[in-house]
Amino acid sequence: MCLRIRLCFDRINSDMIQVIRKDPQEANENLIRRFNRKVQQSGILAKLKSLQYFEKPISKIERRKKAIIRKARKAEKLKRIRLGGR
Repeated sequence: MCLRIRLCFDRINSDMIQVIRKDPQEANENLIRRFNRKVQQSGILAKLKSLQYFEKPISKIERRKKAIIRKARKAEKLKRIRLGGR
């Protein structure tokens, strides 16, 4: 048995995820578990969730400002972790 599901969405390229039964004795639950793992690893669900709501486009300047803030916060967090605090 082969489990094939084609995921087609307007904003995402259609991707084919295919899981083939390893042997005739393999349980259906194992097949579904492997399929779910492949879907998670492919990142399709993350893309869909990010496209679920419309976000107003922001300018390059705003993106840069936010990136600088993120970078500073991350550096501060790493600094605190290295010093033994949280």
